[in-house]
Amino acid sequence: VQLVESGGGLVQAGGSLRLSCAASGGTLSESVMGWFRQAPGREREFVAAIAWSNSNTNYADSVKGRFAISRDNTKNTVSLQMNSLKPEDTAVYYCACSLYHRPRYWHTTTYDYWGQGTLVTVSS
Repeated sequence: VQLVESGGGLVQAGGSLRLSCAASGGTLSESVMGWFRQAPGREREFVAAIAWSNSNTNYADSVKGRFAISRDNTKNTVSLQMNSLKPEDTAVYYCACSLYHRPRYWHTTTYDYWGQGTLVTVSS
């Protein structure tokens, strides 16, 4: 499975960005797709996840109510709409895929495939 992220950039605090992840080379019907982020000097952390089969979503507490994850069956893409961005949201954002649904969606070891990452910078 190949994952290619896009949509990162520089935005002012309070602004919005939409990240996209295009998936190819695998069957996603039973997959879990996740977004993680990693700020300089910090560990990679869970942001959001979506189950492809039923669109069930889960979010980290730090982004709940501000971010929304969604998927498009026709384009095999997963998106992350980020609103009310804060400087602490600054990080490299990674798309991840587990072809089979696993319960620990918040953990990096759940995912077998990763994108190259896209940088999001939020200025104050």
